[in-house]
Amino acid sequence: MKINVLFSPGSIDELYFTGKTTVVIDVLRASTTIVEALKNGAKDVVPVSKIEFAVKISGGMFGGQTLLCGERNTKKIEGFSLGNSPLEYKKEIVKGKSIVFYSTNGTKAIVKAKYSENLFVCALSNIHAVAEYLVKLGKDCVVLCAGNNNLFSIEDAVCAGAFIQEIINLQAEVTLSDSARGALVLNNSFGKNKLNIFTESEHGKILAKNGFLKDLEFCSTENTTNIVAYYNNSALKALG
Repeated sequence: MKINVLFSPGSIDELYFTGKTTVVIDVLRASTTIVEALKNGAKDVVPVSKIEFAVKISGGMFGGQTLLCGERNTKKIEGFSLGNSPLEYKKEIVKGKSIVFYSTNGTKAIVKAKYSENLFVCALSNIHAVAEYLVKLGKDCVVLCAGNNNLFSIEDAVCAGAFIQEIINLQAEVTLSDSARGALVLNNSFGKNKLNIFTESEHGKILAKNGFLKDLEFCSTENTTNIVAYYNNSALKALG
């Protein structure tokens, strides 16, 4: 298995992902929130790249069974049911619902990679489950970090390195690109205390300032679920 890491989706054309197996990471917070929603029984999560598109498609779905959710600049969008805090996506709220979801970075990265042959969403909460599934799949893999407004974000890079380490632990024969090696080095240097690196990151500081310190704690916790979030027919669902 060969692994490559893209630290930002900004300069990548969406057709680059055609036929590829892609894992999208936006650990603070979209990928963590998506995994948590599916863990708590959401029927599916429909990621969108524009707020206007989220409103449009949610209007054409079954109102009582659909939640319009998302954030802009870390805060819940006015008129939406939920924001982008994984702590909001409780079982009694999301179970059986379709969630139309927009976020500043994460959903844009997912939509950009929509032409992938296989497309997964990974957070620390499901990192082992996704790594295990990828090893069984046996295909080369592109890890796409959502980044921060098309710029590098250290939390996603560290998470990408942790994901690569999980795969190495499961399978010895792995070929790494230079960027994948870089992500692995970052995880080896900073990954022992994920919460510390999250709170010190640029985006983490903004989240903490805006009252989301508990989200940082939640997002830094590893392997709380075996959910594998898989993109199919414009929606993310839990495999199996």
